[in-house]
Amino acid sequence: MNNPQAIDVLIIGAGPSGSALAIDLVRRGLDVRIVDRSPHAFDGSRAKGIQPRSLEVLEDLGALDDVLAGGDIYPKLGIHAGPIGVPWKMFPHKEATPDVPYPNTWLIPQFRTDRALHARLSELGREVEFSKELTELTQDEDTVVAKVVGADGVEEIVARYAVGADGGSSVVRKQLDIGFAGTTDEAERVLIVDASVSGLARNRWHMWPGLGGKLIGACPLPHSDMFQWMIRLTPDEKPPQEIGAIIDRIHSHTRNRHIQLHEIHWTSVFRPNIRLAEHYGRGRVFLVGDAAHVHTPAGAQGLNTGMQDGYNLGWKLGQVLAGADPALLGTYEAERQPIAAGVLGLSTEKWGGIAKLDPSSMKRGKDEQQLALTYYGGPLAPADGDSSDTSTLHVGDRAPDARLLCADGAETRLFNLFQGPHFTAIAYGPGAARDLELLDWPTTGAQLKRLTVGSAAGDGRAFSDPKNTLQSAYGLTGDTLLLIRPDGYIGHIATRDFLTTTQAAVRAMTPQARSRTMSQQSHTSPGSGATE
Repeated sequence: MNNPQAIDVLIIGAGPSGSALAIDLVRRGLDVRIVDRSPHAFDGSRAKGIQPRSLEVLEDLGALDDVLAGGDIYPKLGIHAGPIGVPWKMFPHKEATPDVPYPNTWLIPQFRTDRALHARLSELGREVEFSKELTELTQDEDTVVAKVVGADGVEEIVARYAVGADGGSSVVRKQLDIGFAGTTDEAERVLIVDASVSGLARNRWHMWPGLGGKLIGACPLPHSDMFQWMIRLTPDEKPPQEIGAIIDRIHSHTRNRHIQLHEIHWTSVFRPNIRLAEHYGRGRVFLVGDAAHVHTPAGAQGLNTGMQDGYNLGWKLGQVLAGADPALLGTYEAERQPIAAGVLGLSTEKWGGIAKLDPSSMKRGKDEQQLALTYYGGPLAPADGDSSDTSTLHVGDRAPDARLLCADGAETRLFNLFQGPHFTAIAYGPGAARDLELLDWPTTGAQLKRLTVGSAAGDGRAFSDPKNTLQSAYGLTGDTLLLIRPDGYIGHIATRDFLTTTQAAVRAMTPQARSRTMSQQSHTSPGSGATE
């Protein structure tokens, strides 16, 4: 095709990172295509743990119900020493609270997570384009041009921005000539096998440790007869491929001949790469997920970190495409690269501890759950900026959930009010409520939803906090105006000078503000940035 019309965003790679980003961009009304070189969706269990923060992201994106239906709570570990099996609680089971609705890591094979995201994308009117492989990527000041090879030959796709979500061996990263610093231990390999199994209890994640770092693990995959097997290979060992050879390998290590494998569904040989991209993009092209960082499997961090990369980048792309300062896109790397660096250190430490049979390495807690990750101190949440802290939160922290009462007496969750591609402003107390009404908001880009708590309003936007769940989670001690970003992090906290300081924070994250009169006039315009 000659001179193809430019789309808004091209995404290369349809795993969890790319698919989550595509959903976020499509719901913003953007023209998006997502291509993947594979002939169909991924079939393996590979990354099987969804952390609490990612469950919140999936709820906002509209894919949570399918993920919950396809998974379950992790079982206890069963650590085998000869004929004795010792139960070990890897994850502390927690009850939901008003501020943390999904407190437990969710066990679900990756192929179900991928399909849940693809189904949601389909609901929004977009489909993943499989069997389309990127061969060349070029860009200028205004557009990106991608050459993609598919069943119908070579296609040239022109986009205003492109995102590489194409895994650890990312073609996009290589086309951008971005370094991928770190290590790959070629001598350390793990055979991963999804197999239908009998003769093994499904109420445990079984582990058979051995001297010298030898290890076999078998995790039951929910709603199936399958286990994910992880078999640590010796440096010179050839990975068994046939089902009989795999069974022999398991029997020789576990000494349990009751275990039988009946069908192999997927296999892979994993090498623990520990790498971080030197940059998260160049020009109009960005990297998310494994294209930007690869981890050991310990702690279930890779998929979660990647999906949240896309969640961070999506609203920023939408805002810049609507006219915000392109410098906003520079905050993507500044916010997400330090997160990945910390996660790399955590998963590497856990992986090394497992090899040494360190019991603490098998424990999972708040560090893995990603609820405490923060952008405080970054470019949109400077530690010495105009934002005030509350008694529990900094600007840049995750915005907790809370249970509020609507004006009609019905209960709602704060996360229900956050759900969607908009910003949310919460005025707590009458002084903050008065200034929130005066807050100017641009007519383009993401909308602003204005909420008042503890102050009367006649238009259905007033809520009460009778059980103090908002007050407690947010550490509110007086009138406060909070601005919540579309990705659920706190963009600004004002406990004084509400209007002046909040308006300054708004300018860094939105297209140039128009007059209040124009904003009011466009209140009912489809796709406008008008307030709700």
